[in-house]
Amino acid sequence: MPNNDGISPEYLVLIITATLIGTLVRFLSIKLDYRQYPNYPNGYLIHLVTGALAAAIGAFIIPTLMEKEFTAVTFLALAIQHFRDVRKIERESLLDLEGEEFSKRGDAYIDGISKIFEARNYIVLLVSFSTALTILLFQRLLEVDAWVEIVCGSIVGFSIFYLLKRFTARQKIKDIATVTEGKIEIRDSDLYVNDIFVSHLMGREEAKEWFLQDGLAAVIHPNENHFLIPLSNSGQRQAILFEVARRLGQKKLYSIQNPGPGTIVIAIVPIIKNIDLLKETILLTPLLETVKKNPELLKAKVGGEE
Repeated sequence: MPNNDGISPEYLVLIITATLIGTLVRFLSIKLDYRQYPNYPNGYLIHLVTGALAAAIGAFIIPTLMEKEFTAVTFLALAIQHFRDVRKIERESLLDLEGEEFSKRGDAYIDGISKIFEARNYIVLLVSFSTALTILLFQRLLEVDAWVEIVCGSIVGFSIFYLLKRFTARQKIKDIATVTEGKIEIRDSDLYVNDIFVSHLMGREEAKEWFLQDGLAAVIHPNENHFLIPLSNSGQRQAILFEVARRLGQKKLYSIQNPGPGTIVIAIVPIIKNIDLLKETILLTPLLETVKKNPELLKAKVGGEE
């Protein structure tokens, strides 16, 4: 690729286009939603820079191979190790913040988040590589204007991104269950939701008043019986509680969740008392990869994202 005159115009078009498309794909894949992760703006900057590096590596693979600079390809192995380090750093960072949240994410949820950020760098690399390869094929096989090469390369890159995005899309609770409002009752010192025993309140009058006045309860109904297995997973239930507590807030009282007869019951005393927001948050909670050990879960329709 390099010579005494520097990079050729053809390779320059290829490298710049592939790098820009890959970086843009990383930007589009950063979803800042109610979960507020990655945090804006620092999280955006970190992941955009990492994505740009992944895109540049993917763009340079083709020119280095064409010029038989095989030693340069060793940087690909270093990049993969770097992406694994990104996953490790994300995991450690989230674990360090566990004590600062209303409710803990849990190890399973954190592991899933860190894997996603590692995987997205691979997606960027593949998109950039596909874009560069398409442009090279047009340069070698067809005599067309540079802008045609750029447009076609971009189309292929975005198509690969769409396919990979669909392939890696995570299921959500809404794909396997519905959520209804639960009726809270206090019987002596026991907390019930829809006549399902939830917990002992140990005679605390303050706790009883909080649940009766400001408490909210939701009942998760699996669409099929076998979906109760992943919903009962401790890591999955912890992830649900985390999203609920962070979006609605949580007063100085605990939240409780216990399996009922074919259902999962969640009761909480939130800062924001909004049952519709509670149900929406539960339905949008991602299903963790660890719960997919159950083969029957694969029958669920895949929908939505991170």
